[in-house]
Amino acid sequence: MGIKLAGTALELLIPYVMEHLLDNVVPTKKISLVIVWGIAMILLALLVRYLNVNANRLSVKTAKESAYEIRRDLFHSALNLSGSQMDEVGLPSLISRMTSDSYNVQSFVQSMQTMGIRAPIMLVGGIAITLTMDTGLASILCIMAPVMIALVVFISMKGIPLYDRVQRGMDDIVRVMRENITGIRVVKALSREEKETKRFFQANSETARRDIKAGMIMALPGPVVTLFLNLGLTLVVLVGARRVNNGVTQPGVILAFLTYFNMILMGVMGLNRIFMMLSKANASAKRIAQAVDQEQTLSPIPDAEAAHTGREGFVIFDHVCFSYDSHAEAARDEKRSFAGSKRQKCLEDIDFAIPRGGTLGIIGATGSGKTSIINLLMRFYDPQEGHVFVDGRDVRTYSADELHRKFGVVFQNDVIFADSIFENISFGRDLSEEAVRLAARDAMAQEFVESYDDAYQHRAVIHGANFSGGQKQRMLIARALAAQPEILVLDDSSSALDYRTDANLRKAIRERHTAATTIVIAQRVSSIMSLDRIIVLDEGRMIGCGTHEELLASCPMYRQIHETQMGEVE
Repeated sequence: MGIKLAGTALELLIPYVMEHLLDNVVPTKKISLVIVWGIAMILLALLVRYLNVNANRLSVKTAKESAYEIRRDLFHSALNLSGSQMDEVGLPSLISRMTSDSYNVQSFVQSMQTMGIRAPIMLVGGIAITLTMDTGLASILCIMAPVMIALVVFISMKGIPLYDRVQRGMDDIVRVMRENITGIRVVKALSREEKETKRFFQANSETARRDIKAGMIMALPGPVVTLFLNLGLTLVVLVGARRVNNGVTQPGVILAFLTYFNMILMGVMGLNRIFMMLSKANASAKRIAQAVDQEQTLSPIPDAEAAHTGREGFVIFDHVCFSYDSHAEAARDEKRSFAGSKRQKCLEDIDFAIPRGGTLGIIGATGSGKTSIINLLMRFYDPQEGHVFVDGRDVRTYSADELHRKFGVVFQNDVIFADSIFENISFGRDLSEEAVRLAARDAMAQEFVESYDDAYQHRAVIHGANFSGGQKQRMLIARALAAQPEILVLDDSSSALDYRTDANLRKAIRERHTAATTIVIAQRVSSIMSLDRIIVLDEGRMIGCGTHEELLASCPMYRQIHETQMGEVE
């Protein structure tokens, strides 16, 4: 910014030197002096160019570094959002803030270091120098400049809320694009391309309409300011010609005035552009700040505030009740601007305990709250009533890293990353090749992995699209097993496996991972019937708890599921 300031100040001297050359040096008829002052003008121009180029280069570097830090902080905040905060923000909105919003801020940071310095100096400096040359002519500028600046500021203030709506429209575009890109096979299979194209067209057209409206309003000062300055330029020529004829001023002053008028015009137009970029950047910066400044709602609590239990068990749910709606209401109370998603009450009076190394199966209809139990166990959310304990401690006393290191998890719709099979299983945990190979063996993935020429270095494409559903599930199970977790969670992780592979997988886990406390969520009775204990959920309530045999005798829903899947019970 200092370099740009120096370059702009020197640029303002060039017309002043030209005026001196024409009015004071040329009349002496000394060609040597004319050449000297001409060379001085050329040197000034070269120095101005050198300073401006370097200032612009540094401004680009600074803006990129700023955008890097903004995206880094935003990404870090996104990774540390709680489940309820993530519901409130929304993934499409996070993507929009990470891309278009951060770009708007980057553009503004870059322009403020160059145009933000140059434009005001050109405007104020040009007026100041013309006042020293001819006060009468300069008074024309002094009258017009405040009017033009006030016009630019007034219209720019109107544009800020418009750009906020434009950026919210970008969220809708990203949401529609993400849904269609990730679900492209479904769209094509059901021949819904035309419908989805119309849906995207609507979101895109609405955002474009808002952007055009904002752009038109922000562009209004440009032609108005140009008109004012051209009128002023005409007045300077008319009045200046009369003053030259009357001997009041010199011809060089008029030429210098014309040059300064152009500089002042560039200054005002630069201010207009700065305010336009400020409107966009201000809206974007607020949206980024809303995500970055999220408080850690799930920070560890001190032991003095924690709940305690005298029950035995490595994993304990003590009369837990939970509803996603409560988190949405809390967010609304905090007056956050994100659009929360309304969900039904999920869990009611969930109460069970699993001993260290024990196994638990959870079964129930879709939407019965099976995955919500895992969300509470890993503290993605906190329950409204009751408490969750791991290894005798309230889960709220653990830091996120300390708690999550205890787990090996396979979620529903889990992710395969665009990387090698080895890295997908190791997942940055510095595991040895032997540990990865053993995990693949136990997950029944070793055979298909080692059938590739490059084995564990074989690369997966995005979302693992070059693997079958069963292969992806086995890789994900291998990832969960690889670090020998204390708690192993398999959330519907064998739905794409055939019965034989599923049986071999359960046998391998039972024989070689006996130290892990295992929780299996499944739709198949065969996947959980051999576990120590089974919970049957229905609309968030436990309607059955016991061994396979006990539930067949006491739980009608479990018995019905068993009969449907396995045949009649004798």
